[in-house]
Amino acid sequence: MLLYRVTAEGGVEVLLGHMGGPFWARKDQGAWSVPKGEHGPGEEPLEVARREFAEELGSPVPAQELLDLGELRVTSGKLLTVFAARGDLDATACVSNTFDLEWPPRSGRVQQFPEIDRAAWLTIEQARVALVRGQVPFLDRLLARIAPS
Repeated sequence: MLLYRVTAEGGVEVLLGHMGGPFWARKDQGAWSVPKGEHGPGEEPLEVARREFAEELGSPVPAQELLDLGELRVTSGKLLTVFAARGDLDATACVSNTFDLEWPPRSGRVQQFPEIDRAAWLTIEQARVALVRGQVPFLDRLLARIAPS
């Protein structure tokens, strides 16, 4: 779910999450993501998008009207379906769910890490640099969908 807002100057900002865990801790460029998750057989992508947004940001999607930005196969080989919603949310108040990971590797010690360790509103230009590369085309799809006709 890609949350966006239009600034007073007419610019567009998107809410992204910085991926949590030790692999991403010291990375910034290419280390941000649209809040997302995998859906299983029989699950509706839209319902999964809403659920994952709430789990990863600690808040339900603050909008009812959604734009379907379609599907895209990302570098991991996974098929990603993204919806966009116009709304606002306090990025500093976002709290993510966690995952377990053996860390350090082969230590036998399992630690919990947040899926998203922080969220931020970024301009489209900033988001192009911050997002993992495979998700960048969704920014162009968003801009095409919200451009005045």
